[in-house]
Amino acid sequence: MPRKASRKTTGKMPDIRAVAALAKVSIATVSRTINGSPLVSDRLSKRVWQAIKQLNYFPNTHARTLVSGRSRLLGIIVENITNPFFPELIQSFEEIAVKHGYEILVSSSNSDPAILTTCVRRMLERKVDGVAVMTFGEEESVLDQLVHRNVPIVLAEFKLDDPKASTILLDYSTGIRAAVDHLVGLGHRNIAFLAGPHSLHSAVTRENDFRASMRGAGLPLQKKWVIECDHTLKGGVAGFTQLQKLAARPTAIVCSNDMIAIGVLRAAYMEGLRVPQDLSVIGLDDIDFAEFTLPPLTSIRLSRADLARAAFEALRAQAENPANPKLPREFLVSTSLVVRGSTAAPPRG
Repeated sequence: MPRKASRKTTGKMPDIRAVAALAKVSIATVSRTINGSPLVSDRLSKRVWQAIKQLNYFPNTHARTLVSGRSRLLGIIVENITNPFFPELIQSFEEIAVKHGYEILVSSSNSDPAILTTCVRRMLERKVDGVAVMTFGEEESVLDQLVHRNVPIVLAEFKLDDPKASTILLDYSTGIRAAVDHLVGLGHRNIAFLAGPHSLHSAVTRENDFRASMRGAGLPLQKKWVIECDHTLKGGVAGFTQLQKLAARPTAIVCSNDMIAIGVLRAAYMEGLRVPQDLSVIGLDDIDFAEFTLPPLTSIRLSRADLARAAFEALRAQAENPANPKLPREFLVSTSLVVRGSTAAPPRG
């Protein structure tokens, strides 16, 4: 016979009165502490939070929203949840948000403006305190919905002419220049670039920075060696296949992101090419998986932790000090090259 589950009764759940009694303060002081009021001293605030922890009391977040007018909920919209870069970014964003007493609401646009519209509506319905739009595309008409509702937003590489909108500037050029210099130092002169879709301004920026780096290194760039791909594994396979059809082929390939690069690694293996002996490959993003490919992928690191920190600080500043005219509107996140096993000197001859 199946056993009956036994459950011990723990008595009445603690409420705000129990917290006040244990902390030896008024109910109003507990309420102000939970809502982050500056009227409560650090000494009393510490005592209240100790009582909350000791009693295992869970404040009513809905009630807090009604009292304070703030949900302490931040939204983050990413481009494609299937790309490991974005779950890693979400994880970093959530860690820093929770540490500062915020919760997050996650949506993925899948690079579709119609889906992005639904994501934005969902954020507005939940009364978020701000939204980090990490889609790397140009969706100004949709984002206007957030601005017109007076919701702080932070965008990756895209600027809106509104005091509630902040921008994270991504310095791809430093990392891409380091990648080209690294290949030149190894002896490469024939370098191709598998670009991301031109519908994404970030992909266009990466391609332009690659072209500038090649000019800076004094290297020629064949038109056929710059190929537009999807930011996916299949995109990398397709781009590599196009290069293989050419009579003149590169000895090294720089990719617009790691997913393309990993697709290239697989396609090269299927063609019987050895990386890095026959072909050098460099990705961009340095996702966690990059160091576990065979061979480990040399990649241009775009720190998810730095990106998440910049996004959070931009939203937090707008949410907590909306009347401050001197709030920073732009935040810079740089890139750097991480050298692993997918790059080496070009094959002789």
